[in-house]
Amino acid sequence: MTPEFVTGFLSEGIKTAILLAAPMLFAGLIVGLIVSIFQAATQINEMTMTFIPKILAVGLALLIFFPWMLQVMIDFVRNLFINIPNYIR
Repeated sequence: MTPEFVTGFLSEGIKTAILLAAPMLFAGLIVGLIVSIFQAATQINEMTMTFIPKILAVGLALLIFFPWMLQVMIDFVRNLFINIPNYIR
C-alpha cells in the first residue's frame, strides 16, 4: 500500500461519512435556527425548548433519507470488498 492509496482511501471514507451525516445535521440546523428566531421574537429564553423540535427533525430526516443513506453505505462497502485484491498488492 502506498501513502497515496491510504490518503485517498481515508479521504473517500471521510467524504462518505460527511455525506451520510449531512441530512440530519442540516435538519437540526434549520429547526434550531427557526426555534432561535422564534425565541428571539417572543423573548422566551427557555433552553430546553429547542431539544424536542430538533430531535423530531433529525428523526424525520433519518426516516426520509434512510434508503438513500443505506444505498450509499452499500455502494461504499461493495467497492471496498470488490477491490480487496487490489488493496493487498
